[in-house]
Amino acid sequence: MAVEKKQKATGYDKYVEWKIFILPVVLLFGILMMPTPYGMKDVGTEYKVGPKAVVNYLTRTLYNKPSSDVEQWQLITAQMMERNMRMGALHKKGFLKRDLMWAKKYNIPLDQKNFKKAVAHIKEKVSDEAYLDIMKRSLDLRKHGLKYEELSAKDKKTADQGAWHIKVSIAMVVFVVLCFLTECIPLPGVAFCIGLLLVFSGVVSRKSVAMLYWDDACWFIMGSLMFAAAFIKTGVDKRVCLMIFRKIAIPSARWITLIFFIIITPLAAFISDHALAAMFLPIGMLLYQNSLTREVPEDPELGKLLMITIAMACNIGGPGAPSGGARNVIMMTYLNDMFGLDIGYFQWVTYCFPFLLIMIPITWVSVNWRFKPRITSLAPAMSQLKNEIDKMGGWNRKQIWAVIIFIVMIFGWFTEKTFYELGIYPVRLGIGVIAIAGAVAYLFAGVTNWRDYQERVDWGVVWLYAGAIIFGRTLDSTGAAYWLARTVLEFLSPLGMDSGLPLMGISNGITAVITNLMADGPSAAAVGPITLNIAGLVHPGTTYLPFMAMSTAMASSFAYCLIIGTPPNAIVYASGYLEPKDYLRVGIPIFVIANIAVLFLTGIYWSLRGFGGLPGF
Repeated sequence: MAVEKKQKATGYDKYVEWKIFILPVVLLFGILMMPTPYGMKDVGTEYKVGPKAVVNYLTRTLYNKPSSDVEQWQLITAQMMERNMRMGALHKKGFLKRDLMWAKKYNIPLDQKNFKKAVAHIKEKVSDEAYLDIMKRSLDLRKHGLKYEELSAKDKKTADQGAWHIKVSIAMVVFVVLCFLTECIPLPGVAFCIGLLLVFSGVVSRKSVAMLYWDDACWFIMGSLMFAAAFIKTGVDKRVCLMIFRKIAIPSARWITLIFFIIITPLAAFISDHALAAMFLPIGMLLYQNSLTREVPEDPELGKLLMITIAMACNIGGPGAPSGGARNVIMMTYLNDMFGLDIGYFQWVTYCFPFLLIMIPITWVSVNWRFKPRITSLAPAMSQLKNEIDKMGGWNRKQIWAVIIFIVMIFGWFTEKTFYELGIYPVRLGIGVIAIAGAVAYLFAGVTNWRDYQERVDWGVVWLYAGAIIFGRTLDSTGAAYWLARTVLEFLSPLGMDSGLPLMGISNGITAVITNLMADGPSAAAVGPITLNIAGLVHPGTTYLPFMAMSTAMASSFAYCLIIGTPPNAIVYASGYLEPKDYLRVGIPIFVIANIAVLFLTGIYWSLRGFGGLPGF
């Protein structure tokens, strides 16, 4: 009976509900058949024609030649500058930090000899002031200098292709979100529909879409679920759970969720939220399973409460420190490169960590308000857990190996980037490779066999998140996220919401909506330059600039509402206890409250404190 309930919750036993599914299909084709708005053509021009036009402008400015006539190293110099400009790195020091690996990542073809020539030219021949001026003029050319109606026939065709890609991406947003909310099609099936739609519409090639399905983040999700399976099989999850909760005087569901928030949320500011969700998932599942009795053989609300608590505790912790997510570092870099303002690590913590202190009690109250379990006391679970551990006796070989491999894996997650930058690792491993390496190590150590992974890992969640990665990257690479943000801001500007806290509230809301559709890093990367440029126009040289950078980074962590919004959401969904609508039940109230909390912090604490001697706004 419990198995049937789990299948029902995840929707894997369902067939397509055509009466509902016809709605997202009709809307998908309806959007694709609509006339293309000029705004999409404008963004298509910026994204498809802009890079070539900027490279040509840079070669003419630096070498007095068009890009077609320059030497290879000169073309490479312009291409590296153009890529830096797109990333918001407008200062010379950003260019000089680049290396061959960076160029390879962005498909800039060069060798060591040409790379040295390019760096030497910029370092010796172009001053800091001249470099910044050239980059600003290049940025202005891309954003304002290129007009669709003034393009040549060839460039118009290229811009039209870019506009088509944006239209496909927007149609895909409507289709995917409706499918997720209604569950009219099994959710892993939606993930494959994303890839098929992009290939059939010509947005990506068949080879590219296949590669996107195996992103490093997908490997991490898969590896995390594998080591969770190892913990459950060996009983390590029981030992860890008892170690954490054995001192609780009142082992009620309400107090245990509070402890989850108190432990997980601050850690998420300094440790990968992916890792925390994977670590606590088996503990939450164990608490639920050991709380069931003959009188109450099932309590779906309790399972939902425990799982959603783990996800939300991870999600609200990210803004607390720069190490809490790529979005924070991205906005710090944008602010420094675009306006020369620097936010230090500890300084960020003093501004943003209070957000966590506000959100912990609010989110705790919200999840306990939205989910009402029949079982309120987990004392029987604790007692049963202790009895089971007593029967186990001492730590056995498999449990010891499970912990050792897990500790090595955690160490690898924390250090792989730093060790690569220090030259200790010859290649960048990535958290996904380390997670899979840990899962394979469990096989080598005899802790698990493949049958354990086959039966205990929810492979549908792996494919679901793979589809989410493609979804988010498409919104970013096509310019669809940029078009959405710009369109909303342009619409609201005449309403008097184009300055001060109203503007910040709107930009935060847009960022928060977009981050539920794509990864937090790409959402900050897409929206950040827009919000900072607007901030520089309406409140130049004031505290509004660093405040906008921090608030945009914080808003890009508000992925509370959809499974695909963030890895913790996908990881806890693998438990089988949650439905997509459960994220909305608690996500929407927290989403609204979190946006208000950022404005509260900005208007009171941040404004009273100021920033580095800058005048207020």
